[in-house]
Amino acid sequence: MDQIDRVIAEESQHELDANWITDRIALGGWVEKPEKMKDAAQSGITHILNMAWEFDETPLAEPYGIQVFSNMVDDDFAPKPAEVLERGVEFALSTLEQPDSKLLIHCVAGRHRGPMMTLAVLCVMGWPMEEAMRHIAACRPVVDWAPVYVESVSKFLQHYFSNVATPGSSREAGRPGLVTNIRTSALTTTQE
Repeated sequence: MDQIDRVIAEESQHELDANWITDRIALGGWVEKPEKMKDAAQSGITHILNMAWEFDETPLAEPYGIQVFSNMVDDDFAPKPAEVLERGVEFALSTLEQPDSKLLIHCVAGRHRGPMMTLAVLCVMGWPMEEAMRHIAACRPVVDWAPVYVESVSKFLQHYFSNVATPGSSREAGRPGLVTNIRTSALTTTQE
């Protein structure tokens, strides 16, 4: 956590710090206090993809029935393995297959690791990388695109899409409707 992350985390000590990227995907900072988890639940969040090793909010989420997936990585500006991004993408896609689900992707301040994961999710759902980056940054202005994290997403996508057509794979043509519906919905939301 750098100094800017600390300032952002301190400014949002008692309320959830998140922005909607689509009508079902939010990106933000950590949910380390009961008040923030209550805000998340009241916002309709049903699932959380936690990219921060600094805090596991699972106990805070349980009373609200919010499912937490801990996909913790360090914010060390080092390349992230494709496996980390794949685990997060699979959780996100599985979550979004549930019609009334809403997903919060977060790290500590929502500047590096959370945006990296959100970028991977949107790209797997069919967004071109540059468009997804612009959209995420427009929705959450504190995003800071660390080049090494963008490159990690790019390498992950090459790996991910090289396996798309594998017969029997969870990625095999079984989710085109999901991708189309979410992307169309997201674009509609942002153009209103």
